[in-house]
Amino acid sequence: MNQGISEDKQKLLIKLKDELNLRKYSSQTKKAYIFNVNAFLNSKKSPREFLLKYINKSNSTMRGVYFALKFFYENVLDKKFDKKIPLAKSSFKLPIVLSKEEISNMLNATKNTKHRIALELLYYAGLRLSEVINLTWKDIDFDREIIHLKETKGQRERIIFFHEKLRESLKNCNNKDEKFILVSERGNKYNNRTIQQIVKNQAIKAGIKKKVTPHCLRHSFATHLLEAGADIRYIQKLLGHRNLQTTQIYTHVANRDIKNLANLL
Repeated sequence: MNQGISEDKQKLLIKLKDELNLRKYSSQTKKAYIFNVNAFLNSKKSPREFLLKYINKSNSTMRGVYFALKFFYENVLDKKFDKKIPLAKSSFKLPIVLSKEEISNMLNATKNTKHRIALELLYYAGLRLSEVINLTWKDIDFDREIIHLKETKGQRERIIFFHEKLRESLKNCNNKDEKFILVSERGNKYNNRTIQQIVKNQAIKAGIKKKVTPHCLRHSFATHLLEAGADIRYIQKLLGHRNLQTTQIYTHVANRDIKNLANLL
């Protein structure tokens, strides 16, 4: 086994899980870190040798594995992770944004009430996929017309405006006795795969040729607000971005200024 690892593997993974829980990492991050560290321990390779297995994978995958190992060494093994492993810079890719007409076509093609609510939470509230899944009825304030998000990335609570179209759909929802808003007929909370499939199917029904994912609707939410003249700092707060730089990517796809330039010709 790798140098410095003398404890039983199962005990190491339990300690890893405890350390992740103490820092309140998201369930998705915890799952990824545990999976990567388990694979690392099974490989009996050095960190550098293990990372070389991922050279043909995406930059984000490589980074995910790297930071999982770094967390493991520093917080579980209590060892300095001084491996100078070069990480390729992430390539700059613009987000895929749908037009308002495409969004409308998707919603009009969605006859299932819960499926429509899932789409509206992604677009009219700009929620992340995990936030849609974990949204509860207690998070919705019909009187104040706000959504108070508590289960968020980085555990940073935030307030979202409650769009009238989403409000109308939720009023007509008949499962208010459940904890979570999106629950299957079997009583199970929706999962990532369910919502991903809903988005994909409705995009196909609407005749959209773009590769549409749940995050595309969140991208569209931010871009449409920016194009309508909303201050980018307000958009940053609505999205729950820690850094303004993350939000500024939408300035590259918002076509308000691009249209103005076209008028100069």
